Amino acid sequence: MEQAWRWFGPDEPTTLRDVTQTGATGIVTALHHIKYGEVWSVDEIMARKNMIEADPELGLRWSVVESLQIPEALKLGEGDLEPMFEKYRQSIRNLAQCGIDTICYNFMTVQDWMRTEHSYPLPGGARALRFNAYEYAAFDCFILKRKGAEADQTPEVLDAAKRWMDKASQADQDKLFANIMAGLPGAFERYDLQTLRDILARHAHITKDMLRDNLKTFLQNIIPTAEECGVRMCIHPDDPPRPLLGLPRITCNEDDIAFILGCVPSPSNGLTFCTGSLGANVANDVPQIAERFADKIHFAHLRNVSNYPDGSFMEAAHLEGDVDMVAVVEVLLREQKRRQEAGRKDWRIPFRPDHGHELLDDVNKPTHPGYPAIGRLRGLAEIRGVMTAVAKMHNLPT
Repeated sequence: MEQAWRWFGPDEPTTLRDVTQTGATGIVTALHHIKYGEVWSVDEIMARKNMIEADPELGLRWSVVESLQIPEALKLGEGDLEPMFEKYRQSIRNLAQCGIDTICYNFMTVQDWMRTEHSYPLPGGARALRFNAYEYAAFDCFILKRKGAEADQTPEVLDAAKRWMDKASQADQDKLFANIMAGLPGAFERYDLQTLRDILARHAHITKDMLRDNLKTFLQNIIPTAEECGVRMCIHPDDPPRPLLGLPRITCNEDDIAFILGCVPSPSNGLTFCTGSLGANVANDVPQIAERFADKIHFAHLRNVSNYPDGSFMEAAHLEGDVDMVAVVEVLLREQKRRQEAGRKDWRIPFRPDHGHELLDDVNKPTHPGYPAIGRLRGLAEIRGVMTAVAKMHNLPT
């Protein structure tokens, strides 16, 4: 599998030379400075690509776009959609012209991911990302004060949320709000509390079926262009895979993925297989989902989570937690062999070590939540070891 690394651009503390030291050769990045919905020009794309590939000794290439973001109006089906579709199609054409053929995207409304803690302390001083169900409930019910929020919680979680609020200072509440609203690293927009209320009101009429229909419309308008250009689109599962803030989620489990991949059958309509996002739904058998959709996996995020009975979860070390990472890696390696034997030139599946604990010199460094260098380096090294062992044991190509 192609070992890749998420890089947020020239302002990130981890440099391209640092990435080379991890053993990764593929760069996963995006043009975060371009507002959602605007065309990525050939000049902008080539400027980033040339930056990545400027030093041949580093051996790096821009292998995956993460993410070519979709404007909220398209997700909501608002306004004149055709000009928005055409801008997105043009960005796909421009990326293909520049030799970039894998695009990760998501269809989560308002927020792309959510954690309530960004620096949960671990033994020895390391830190992790964590989603505490009672803190989320405290925010939704008592800080945001969303109508109907309490009905979404179990009595036990609601009681714990009330106890948290009774003890929380204003600084605690402000920190929780900031953590929850961190969204996608590199995202263009951030919201204050009233803006969030206004945006949620704008989304209040959207049901799961409506959002599914809007995604289907998006795919019907985008995938033919991607197929013409030889570009693989791969949707990322929802993170966490559950409704949040009254918003529906539509990429949470095996049935959701089957619907998405089946509504517009095409080699270009594929999946970003994120073990952590899917693993945060305890009902998901992650290796089984990988096996079922192996031929549509164009990109993989490999990370692990530990789940708790109240719905909380923590980002675990890559070979710990509740996801059987060895089984997932074996599925991906077997799929690679199938593609290689079918004569595909693009038979390798790019993957990156998703998230990581803050370790050693990572602690207190200004990085995007979940993206410290040393923690991800540990994850990549562990997965590389699993990959090498599984490949040797079963005579599979790496």
